[in-house]
Amino acid sequence: MDLTPLLARRRSVRRFKPEPIPEGDLEKLLFALQRAPTDASAQLYSVLRVKDRELREALARLSGNQEHVRQAAEFFLFLADIHRLERLLAHRGEKMASWPRTALHFGILDAGLAAAYLALTAEAMGYGICFIGGVLNEPEALLDLLRLPPGVFPVVGLALGVPDEEGPPRPRLPRSLVVHEDAYRPYGEADLEAAYQAMAPYTRSGDWGKVLKRYFAQGGAMEAREAPYGRALAHQGLDPDLPPGSPFYSLGSLIEEALEEARGVLFRPGEAWLEREAEAFRGEGRPGKALLEALRKARGEVPDWP
Repeated sequence: MDLTPLLARRRSVRRFKPEPIPEGDLEKLLFALQRAPTDASAQLYSVLRVKDRELREALARLSGNQEHVRQAAEFFLFLADIHRLERLLAHRGEKMASWPRTALHFGILDAGLAAAYLALTAEAMGYGICFIGGVLNEPEALLDLLRLPPGVFPVVGLALGVPDEEGPPRPRLPRSLVVHEDAYRPYGEADLEAAYQAMAPYTRSGDWGKVLKRYFAQGGAMEAREAPYGRALAHQGLDPDLPPGSPFYSLGSLIEEALEEARGVLFRPGEAWLEREAEAFRGEGRPGKALLEALRKARGEVPDWP
């Protein structure tokens, strides 16, 4: 039961042998993911086991054309799932409260815990795994491909199979930068430099800063994901400020676009007005819904009257 040796050597695997997972082992893996902790027993996650080869190919392409997504014996897509809870409440005559931010928080947490339990169990059984964050490269296309209902959102993919490569585990940050005691400790220059030195073996160049820049600095991969991610959340009804199906990244982006087509936007309780020089368009409801309706009227996408 001592997991220390396993954890000391664990690493992501990106090359797999063309061997299937026996049904008995698969049953153990699926059992493990369902034993993960969950808040208030809600289990706000679902798992999509992708068996269809054409669908797997599409997912690999949308995830950055990653070959190990195609190659792995199994590929799982973990989903935050608020839809099922809403259906369960409705089944007993209850109406879901409005808590999209909190729901998404716990949905992502539940999906991540389930994925971690499956992954650790797989590694303990001798299989290799690789988490696929690239499933969020094109979240809007992914929603269309999988036809996910409102309230369901992709969190992370997991490729799993018999490993066909070996190598040392990847480095981690110094524990003193990660584990704080009683209060969050500010980082000094020496701490930050120690982080770069500890993570230097992560890249062939020895410069971890190049990785951070590519993903997290201005113009990097995460910045490119932000707007599509926000639009996909709104589409699935998981943005508290925008109506389900909204094509906008945020209420702020909706206001910015509305102001590009008008001289002003006016909000009142239960309504919004988009004003041009000689005309105005009115929408009703909460601010995001009302302004979106007014903008669609201004564009002629919906009738302005009655």
